[in-house]
Amino acid sequence: MKISVIIPTFNRAEILERSLKSVLQQSYQDFEVLIVDDGSTDKTYSTVKKYFSDKRVKYIYQSNKGVSAARNLGVSLSSYDWISFLDSDDEWLSNKLDKQVALLQENSSLEFIHSEENWIRNGKKVNQPKHYKKFGGNIFLKCLSLCAISPSTVLMTKRLFKEVGGFSSDYIVCEDFDLWLKITSKYEVGLVDEFLINKYGGHEDQLSTKFFAMDLFRVRSLVHILEIRDFTERIKEEIISVILSKSKILLKGYEKHENFKDYEEVKSLVLRFNS
Repeated sequence: MKISVIIPTFNRAEILERSLKSVLQQSYQDFEVLIVDDGSTDKTYSTVKKYFSDKRVKYIYQSNKGVSAARNLGVSLSSYDWISFLDSDDEWLSNKLDKQVALLQENSSLEFIHSEENWIRNGKKVNQPKHYKKFGGNIFLKCLSLCAISPSTVLMTKRLFKEVGGFSSDYIVCEDFDLWLKITSKYEVGLVDEFLINKYGGHEDQLSTKFFAMDLFRVRSLVHILEIRDFTERIKEEIISVILSKSKILLKGYEKHENFKDYEEVKSLVLRFNS
């Protein structure tokens, strides 16, 4: 089983090497790794160039188009039927791929699996809130309120990725939340119930710290999934309940901060789904 590992990166030369090394040091070695440079202006190329002697390492450059476009480009240029993602500020534990391949060998019908993750903040491991615990199976309803899957834990088929259209380049943030909705609304997922990655936070260039009202993108995804899937009435009600809850919180935030750029869009959703 051969795996294509996609690492999108932008101006993270100082920490990219940690991520790349964590792939190359896997106990499971049957992979290629595609570093997709999303228009970096730092020493990203020279950092990766040191590893070109390993023919599995491939460097791809694109003008700055965002993380979704970078991941999608990596998948389009990948060689194998299985793909895995690793954010350039995270790292895999050495048995990540081994554990996931073993699960797939036991459950050949699965096309998507993920795992638990360690959270590292400012160099120290922190405990996750209980509602971030990971699950396998039919987890769609667990994906409505928060991002229940971390991109750096995922191993999936390229076939499935293409079927659901990959990451939406219209989403500056929460592009992963959007993709997981499209997948879990149709498919069960597998889980290796072990901590297989270190997810780092607390640094200034995290997308999640740069954008006001990220739930706007989640609300848009929830509305979209209602439009493209045929759900039972019960599940529709669950989705609409989350849309209304998030939308009302957004409106209060817009009013508090006097930021009305997307106010009317969200207000129209409240009126629409309250009717």
